[in-house]
Amino acid sequence: MAFPLLETKRLKLIEITHQHVDSLYEILSLEDVTKFYGTNRFTLQVEASRLIDMFHKNFLEKRGIRWGIKLKENQRIIGTVGLNALHLKNKRAEIGYELHPSFWRMGYASEAIKEVLRFGFNQLDLNRIGALVYPENEASVNLLMKLGFSKEGILRGYIHQNEQFHDTYVLSLLQQEWKNSQE
Repeated sequence: MAFPLLETKRLKLIEITHQHVDSLYEILSLEDVTKFYGTNRFTLQVEASRLIDMFHKNFLEKRGIRWGIKLKENQRIIGTVGLNALHLKNKRAEIGYELHPSFWRMGYASEAIKEVLRFGFNQLDLNRIGALVYPENEASVNLLMKLGFSKEGILRGYIHQNEQFHDTYVLSLLQQEWKNSQE
């Protein structure tokens, strides 16, 4: 399958390649971005390069699709969004995303996520798209709830980051709920 390119009013969702290593490193080296990301902030550019390789491998193995979020107006990569833990047989995946803080609270995450939900439910025929979010990440919890996700519960001590264990909320959106919200 060719990498699916998606588009919204203000964004292009593109395949992340090694030409985007600087942008990815710039974003994931920021403590504000990674504190709820489930990984320590990047301190070496090679970490961004390895992540790009992992995104590519996951896509080839049909275990995930991660897009670069590119602004149409200036072609700048401002973050990534994608489907992780993709399981086509069971028709489910988890959504993940991050944005450079300069672009927070401008509707870009919402715009990108809506397009990925549309792709996941319509093109991949997923039944469930879940999300794992730190309870402290109120902006992300609120964004997902606004998009129709429901909180299912808490996974205690689920992610190990910065030498600590963190709880995460489990949220989900089912295809039928999404379709109902589109009418």
